[in-house]
Parts: sequence; structure tokens; C-alpha cells
Amino acid sequence: MIDRVVTTVLFTDRPEAALEAAHEHLVSQPVVHNLVLSLLHARARHFEPGRYWVAAQDGRPRGVVFQSPEHFRAALTPMADDVVDAMVDAVVETGVRLPGVIGEARTAARFAGQWTERHGAAAAPSDGQRIYELIRLVQPADVRGHLRQAGADDRELVVKWMHGFDTDTGEHSDVGAIAGRRIAAGNFWLWDDDGPRSMAAHTEPAERVVRVQAVYTPPEHRNRGYSGACVSALSARLLDRGLRCMLYTDLGNPVSNSLYRRLGYRAVAEGLRYDFTYRSGG
Repeated sequence: MIDRVVTTVLFTDRPEAALEAAHEHLVSQPVVHNLVLSLLHARARHFEPGRYWVAAQDGRPRGVVFQSPEHFRAALTPMADDVVDAMVDAVVETGVRLPGVIGEARTAARFAGQWTERHGAAAAPSDGQRIYELIRLVQPADVRGHLRQAGADDRELVVKWMHGFDTDTGEHSDVGAIAGRRIAAGNFWLWDDDGPRSMAAHTEPAERVVRVQAVYTPPEHRNRGYSGACVSALSARLLDRGLRCMLYTDLGNPVSNSLYRRLGYRAVAEGLRYDFTYRSGG
């Protein structure tokens, strides 16, 4: 007879409590878990309402569900199937109706399947993603310009380009607040060639891992190598600080996936998004 491992789930609206409870799990794979890990640290620094579930077995954390803002899809860390099932039960018991989930492909698929059974809902997969980590940086050649840190005078341009980035990616973020905070923190960078031509940003380090993000070149400046030069130069700066660099790409975009591989980034995991739809009154 095999004893069934009991999974317990902590629910909290305090990011600090979720960080403490999930710490061992999150730091075990700091690249794969970076999205949830860095977002929990960000919420602890700049509070925003959220919901957090941490699953444990034998007193050890085994998975996290993160939802903040509360109208966003929930982000999942990779989890075993029995942990996913317990997480779905716990979220259902809180009465929360998630708009969708995003996470490692197998975990997200299991969660979506269990969720639809519990709610009689539909789950549609979208936006296949890939997590890349920088293994060995390759500098692109023959791109004019230089990297510079964005300053307060660049805020209007960064906000405009963030709107363009959101349009391209289908995101809906509070670009004004994000740009203001990250420019003040020194986390937004521009590639300048007689004026700004491209941008990239990075998160604050979490377990010495930073996520390169918001890589954007406006249409009038594309196909000149600016994005690759910007990401390469920013990655070099981060490496010089002793940090590990990672990023997410859209699997449906062959240009970005090819670009990052040429720069020395290598795939470490795949992710999926699922959007949930509910029957009227369900």
C-alpha cells in the first residue's frame, strides 16, 4: 500500500507571506521561476492588490499561483500533476474566477484541463512562449550607435514606445506607472544613433537573475540591427555585474527567436497561455 502524499495550500493576499512560504521552491530554479519570483519581489516593494497560493507537501513548497493585478491571468510555476490538482481545488474554494493562466506548458495544460472540469468552462491555448537564458554572448557587428540609460527626459518617448510594444504583444499594462518607476530605477535603456532608435528594459535582480524585457524598435527604425545591438549591449552590462540574463519570446515570432539565438541565448523551457471563457451564469 502506497501512502498518498497530502498537499496543503496556503492562500494569502500578502506578497511577503507568499515569498516566505515559497522561497525554497522559487530559488531552486531561479531562471524558470523568474517571472513569479521577480513579480513577488516587485509587489513587496510596490504594493498592488493580488492573490497568491503556495502549495506544500511534507512541509516543503512545491508550487505557486500568482495573480496580480487581480484581473490578469494567473502565473504558475512548474508543478507536479497532483500539486496542480490541489491548486485548482484551492483556487475554486476561494471563489475566484480566473480569466486564464500562463506558465510552463505541461503545468498550464494540466491546470486548464482541471479548471474546465470544475467550472464547465472552455480553455483556449494561445501565445506559446519560450524561456531563453544567455549562455555565451555574441556581439553583433556593424551596427551604428551606442547604448545609453533612459532618463527623465526620455519618459514621454518610452511611454509611447511601451504603447507600441503592448500593441504588438497584445498586453495591456499601466505603461505610465511602469515607465516612471523603471526609468527612476535605471532599468530602461535606449539604443541611440543620432537619436533613440530602440529600447530594452530589465527587471531588478532576483537570486542574481534578471529578465530582459520590453524590447521594442518602432517600425520606422526596424531591419537595421538596432534591437539586437541594444539587447546585446544591455546583456553585456548585466553580465559584468555578475548577473544571469534570461528572457521570454513568442514562439509565433520567428524573427525574435532567431535574433536571441544569434546573440547567444539558449532555450530552457516552453510556456503556454490559456484564456478561460464561462457559460452565462457559470
